[in-house]
Amino acid sequence: MSQVRVRFAPSPTGFFHIGSARTALFNWLYARHTGGVFVLRIEDTDQARNSEEFLNVIYDSLNWLGMSWDEGPKVGGEFGPYRQSERAHIYKEYLQKLLDNGRAYEKDGAIWFKLIGERSEAYDEHRQKTVTKVVNTPAVIDDQIRGHVERLEDEDFVIFRSDGNPVFHFVNVVDDIAMKITHVIRGEDHLSNTSKHVELFKAFGAPMPKFAHIPLILKQNGPGKMSKRDQGALIEEYQKRGYLSEALVNFLSLLGWSPKDDREKMPIAEIISLFDFPGVNQSNARFDDKKLAHMNMAYLLELPADVFVTRARAYFEKQGTPVAAIALAADAGYFRAVMLLSHPKIKSFEELPAYTAYFFTEDFAIDAKVRDKVMAKGDPKARLGELSEWLATADLTSDTAIEESLKALATAKGLGFGDYQAVARLAVSGTNVGPSITGLFRVIGRERVLARFARLAAN
Repeated sequence: MSQVRVRFAPSPTGFFHIGSARTALFNWLYARHTGGVFVLRIEDTDQARNSEEFLNVIYDSLNWLGMSWDEGPKVGGEFGPYRQSERAHIYKEYLQKLLDNGRAYEKDGAIWFKLIGERSEAYDEHRQKTVTKVVNTPAVIDDQIRGHVERLEDEDFVIFRSDGNPVFHFVNVVDDIAMKITHVIRGEDHLSNTSKHVELFKAFGAPMPKFAHIPLILKQNGPGKMSKRDQGALIEEYQKRGYLSEALVNFLSLLGWSPKDDREKMPIAEIISLFDFPGVNQSNARFDDKKLAHMNMAYLLELPADVFVTRARAYFEKQGTPVAAIALAADAGYFRAVMLLSHPKIKSFEELPAYTAYFFTEDFAIDAKVRDKVMAKGDPKARLGELSEWLATADLTSDTAIEESLKALATAKGLGFGDYQAVARLAVSGTNVGPSITGLFRVIGRERVLARFARLAAN
């Protein structure tokens, strides 16, 4: 078999959608799995909607996700140029081929592709006009995922608009022929276009690529395909929120594909080795942001301490908020200790500023609902007094030492560890969730914790 050549052909008309990223990923994975070539081709013929900003978003997003392309803009290749806006001369050459062999004609200012078959006139009530129908053989598509599919084209269709610009179907097929694409991997919603493309391939006498129409990504809640307007649909969001690209790629690979053994978290090398068409589902995949958050947390937990702290600092630097500025101004050793204490608890870097705010300032809010609940049980102010007396001489060098000492206090008073933990956490953090209470005492330190005990006791 000749070398596999696949392509990803986005339009720079909007921000990078998660469905586009998944399509790019499946093409990239198949190229890497087979030792093939991954081509990036930019479909930028829509001058009214194209934007260099959006084009750069495509480049940046693919690079962030680790999907380097073998041919395309910025890297070149023997089948360029790779932007359709620069390929007008190629489209004119291919159009002339159709005109020369009678497979294209002009009507109403546009140029139409002529189907082969017996032709007859018929009135179309829906469109309220007479149309030419063609008795044609259905296009047979041996789809690598959908199986045997037949689609019928029974009307000529426009390939160049009256403004002189070629339509999607024409440039798509011409570029696939000219760039020697062997496999067309795209969303199932393009299956309806494929019969037109088959007719064009046949008219040019070109080898037919193998088609593989991958399942759609459904929105998280309710029916329908996930759109750019749906929450969580844009790749840029995950970059800004501090998600790990490795986690997002792993998650995207499972939207419509499975290694068939219930494995989910896999390094990219393993995904590449396993990825193939038999593992791609026919049924549509539903987006699940909770599953993605869980996947991201699993990858976060594996980050080495130094890497986690470095990435955390970089995330704070991007925020530019007063809270972030205070955190960044803190002693480097203290910042590191806070980040490592929080490391096992967060699902993404975006949680860190709010999650750690009380470590860096005394001006933190106390959750009123949590306060009412904690202060209504037992004698919390008496517990604060006992904690303050204990803390004045407690060994705070390790979490183990703190925990054993605190348990001893509880036993001596005939109470449980929880009787002290809830009110201590409220005083120190203003809420009822967070890192271990022993870690809070150790990192924040004796004097600051005592001051926070006194603050809550006084109110």
